[in-house]
Amino acid sequence: MNKNAQYINGETLSYKQQALLVIRLSIPAILAEISSIVMQYIDAAMAGSLGKNATASIGLMSSTTWLVGGFCISVAMGFSVQTAQYIGAREEEAAGNVLRQSLAVSAAAALIISSVCVLISGRLPHWLGGAEEVCPDASRYFFIYACAIPAVQFRQLGGSMLQCSGDMKTPSILNSLMCVLDIIFNYFLIFPAGNFEILKWKIKIPGAGMGVAGAALGTALAEAVTAVCMLYMLCFRSKVRQLRVTNKGSWALDKNCLKKAVRISLPMAFEHGVVSGAQIVSTKIVAPLGTTAVAANSLAVTAESLCYMPGYGVAAAATTLVGQSIGAKKKEQARCYARLSVLLGTLMMSAAAFLMYVYAPQMFGMLTPDAAVRELGVKVLRIEAFAEPFFACSIVAAGALRGAGDTLIPSIMNLLSMWGIRITMAAYLAPRIGLEGVWTAMCVELCMRGVLFLVRLFREKWMECLAE
Repeated sequence: MNKNAQYINGETLSYKQQALLVIRLSIPAILAEISSIVMQYIDAAMAGSLGKNATASIGLMSSTTWLVGGFCISVAMGFSVQTAQYIGAREEEAAGNVLRQSLAVSAAAALIISSVCVLISGRLPHWLGGAEEVCPDASRYFFIYACAIPAVQFRQLGGSMLQCSGDMKTPSILNSLMCVLDIIFNYFLIFPAGNFEILKWKIKIPGAGMGVAGAALGTALAEAVTAVCMLYMLCFRSKVRQLRVTNKGSWALDKNCLKKAVRISLPMAFEHGVVSGAQIVSTKIVAPLGTTAVAANSLAVTAESLCYMPGYGVAAAATTLVGQSIGAKKKEQARCYARLSVLLGTLMMSAAAFLMYVYAPQMFGMLTPDAAVRELGVKVLRIEAFAEPFFACSIVAAGALRGAGDTLIPSIMNLLSMWGIRITMAAYLAPRIGLEGVWTAMCVELCMRGVLFLVRLFREKWMECLAE
């Protein structure tokens, strides 16, 4: 039994001990989440140096890649939440069997998603309303991403399984490694060969000169290497011994396990579909505003993500702690972890929002040399800063609810919020005040979503969602 699981199953912790445990689990999860966003920064900055068309081609596809990534996360969480609850209940053999089934199901799901994305990659940029000069690069970028989806799926599965077993350190280290690999691969794939002079020596640096396609391929290779490492650490070196596939256990698909996975995953997939689908529609709303608006919108989303990644890190810790507490039948402890996590996430994202507002010009200065894109991006990013505390509430509360297996109602709340408020307002405001209108709609919607999730959390209907 790993150290974090012992905290759940051992003596009752004091309020201070619980707060420290939330922080201790959150820090490596936050680092892991930030590392994934750093990869977006890397692609945006390195490809962005080629001009705003390159930036726009990546930005045009970003909402769709998030949609696909959301489906991969949903498949992974359907099994990893069960793992957390079995570990909390000290049923580690059952947790190991869930792992084995998750590997088979994830492989099948990834192949299906990848095949569909490959088939639509040629037409998708046109469906999204991309400009003719942007669509060819956007199509190549998405095609390469589609081929890498199995690697994305297994990286997500390995990371979420390790996190839900209480091991936050390993995913953090491996995701940081992925960022380093992304920089290396991107450098050699995006840019052409050139000479590097040091003292009196000239060194020829090889380069493929692939541009936007090189950014996609570099990221795909980094994903693949990280996925292999993540699965190795999970299946052969896991601190929770029964999660190692070398131990005895069943590979047969279990009907009850699959039913639980579907019950958790489908609402999550629906939620990601709702959110990312709304982002895709937002991209289509932004596209007629011009290449500058598309590029500024894409970079603003990337810049903002550094602000909300701490929230997702705390949410990962909340999923683990609430899931293990529910599995151990400790309702009061689950309640405390949920509330402490929301408080911590809100404080962290509020501080990040302040820094984002102040340093928005410097953030955009690193991402693009285009003055018009920088000016517009800074304006919309500062609008969004006011919504971050409420966004934190929705992110972390959703993580806590997920640990209890409560995913259906949160997905419905996201549906009402995203489509009833954000898309409606954005469609009305975009033709009138441009990109600022789209981000004003986003700000209002995130505030309302935060209120909805706080109400759900404090009404405590989710406490009824006990592990079977």
